[in-house]
Amino acid sequence: MAWIVLVFSGLLETAWAVALDRSAGFSRPLPSAIFVVALVLSMAGLAYALRDIPVGTGYAVWVGIGAVGTALVGMLALNESSSLPRIACLLLVIAGVVGLKIFH
Repeated sequence: MAWIVLVFSGLLETAWAVALDRSAGFSRPLPSAIFVVALVLSMAGLAYALRDIPVGTGYAVWVGIGAVGTALVGMLALNESSSLPRIACLLLVIAGVVGLKIFH
């Protein structure tokens, strides 16, 4: 259960990062509210997961999911560069996250 919550919390990290960008410095109410809710839920999920998963592994997996998710949203929906080197780097992050799970 802790791993499922951790993955969901990592996805929420993507949501709050994108909402933070869209909030335009907290000047837009809806993205600002989404940011706050997603941030709180993401942190609460991380805290829950860390009861059963070591902090080094849990935090690295959470950040990895959030970083890859945010970069993918940027590439697919926000017109950010999707060059081969960037994609290769994201694959390395994914490999690291999977490795941390496997060797947990």
